[in-house]
Amino acid sequence: MLHLIFQSPIETALLERIDSGDVAVFLENAVLRVLQNSSISDTLTRQLGNARLCVLSDDIAMRGIIPDELVKGLEVIDYADLVELTANNPVIQSWT
Repeated sequence: MLHLIFQSPIETALLERIDSGDVAVFLENAVLRVLQNSSISDTLTRQLGNARLCVLSDDIAMRGIIPDELVKGLEVIDYADLVELTANNPVIQSWT
């Protein structure tokens, strides 16, 4: 399943719904919550062992965030990668 996370702040309960093998993409203001010092950074780090967690490069750039500020292990993707993820995942859940 592909999770598109726009929600800010991000609830821990939402992150617990991401199953093994899922992909989660943090978009828009949700990228502000995936910084290393965020309140959910520990939860994100635990999820990295189970799921693929991504942020959209344009969204972090627009907010002045550099990849080194993100939780270690998050993957920075571009729009082409996002399109590929949506095409390859038959089930998509948007969280707003």
